Order: sequence, then structure tokens, then C-alpha cells
Amino acid sequence: MPRLSVWAIRLALLYLLFGFTFGALMLAGKGLALWPWAWAFFPAHMEFLLIGWMVQFAFGMAYWILPRYAGGSRGQSAWALAAVIALNLGVLLVGLQVPFQWPSFTLLAGRILETLAVALFAAYAWGRVRPTYPPTGSK
Repeated sequence: MPRLSVWAIRLALLYLLFGFTFGALMLAGKGLALWPWAWAFFPAHMEFLLIGWMVQFAFGMAYWILPRYAGGSRGQSAWALAAVIALNLGVLLVGLQVPFQWPSFTLLAGRILETLAVALFAAYAWGRVRPTYPPTGSK
């Protein structure tokens, strides 16, 4: 497995851990009428699980499993690395903006970084998404 896939999937699993932890704190706080502050982590809970875990895991798996170019090259890996970095910065900015009461522009900056990450990874993977056999009816 390529190193970038390993790190992307490890980071995705960390987001899964933290997202579930925030969810457990909120659930325990709701059930036991304790920890009203735990609900401040609701945006982080959603962001970490939906974007941090699912999208990051998809990036890591796609980098590893998509067909390689002739000669075994994975293409412009710097674009995929930039996508993973931008995605992580964006998830952290968006998810931690509310609990740490960061300025509201960090939410916009985080969403821009997440959108940039998706665009970078799509541009990177575009050439690797191709059929592995000739289409039916072609010569």
C-alpha cells in the first residue's frame, strides 16, 4: 500500500475515533443530564465523521486502488498529497470553529480548503479513472 494511502487512512481512522468520542460525550450528557458543554462539539462530531472520516478514507483508498498509468506510475502524487493536506486543514478549521470559538471566517476558510481538496483530488484522479478493457463494439 502506498505511503500516502497509509497516512490518509490512518488520519481517517483518527477522525472516526474522535467523532465517535464526541458523539458518546453528547449522548452521555443527554442521557444523564450532565455535561451541557458537550453539545459544543456537535459540529466537530458531524464534520469529523462525514468529511474527515468518509472523504479522507475514500481519498486514501482511491489513491491506492485506481489503475496506474503505463509503467506503474500513479501520476502527479503531489496533487493528491496537497488534497489530503487541504482536506485535513479544512476539517479542523470547520469542526473546531464552534467549540473553540474561533472567528467565523475560519468556517469559510475551512469550507474553501475542503472544496479545494476535492477539486485537487478529482484533477489528480481524472486520468486514472478509465476502463481496463476496450468497450464493446470497438475494434
